[in-house]
Amino acid sequence: MSMSTPLSILQRHKLRITDCRQVIIQEFLDKQVALAHSDLEDALDSQFDRVTIYRTLKTFVDKDVVHKVLDDSGSAKYALCSHEDEVHNHEHVHFKCEICGETTCLDAITLPNINLPKGFKKKEMSLLVQGVCNKCY
Repeated sequence: MSMSTPLSILQRHKLRITDCRQVIIQEFLDKQVALAHSDLEDALDSQFDRVTIYRTLKTFVDKDVVHKVLDDSGSAKYALCSHEDEVHNHEHVHFKCEICGETTCLDAITLPNINLPKGFKKKEMSLLVQGVCNKCY
């Protein structure tokens, strides 16, 4: 996410510019990992209430600013979508480190095409790889 700024991301997605939206995007840019609602609440230290954070995340998912990430924690995590290309793909590998617990998007690794049986329609697909990340290795 080279030169992306919160302002440029909001403008690209034609979203209203608010302090909460800018701060949340900056948190994703700074951390570079998937974040849960609770991670954002902790990081923003009561700057915004939990409902405002929740609604912001929902808007971001609806507008393709972030995508939901599968991991084994049981709670939803979100990752900033790659905005280098106009068209981006949410179907990539996610990696969860067993030591630090961070979940990272591996955008360069796409998922294989899966041919489903007749009568089945794919909505989304995800793959989680678990191991030790490059920071903990």
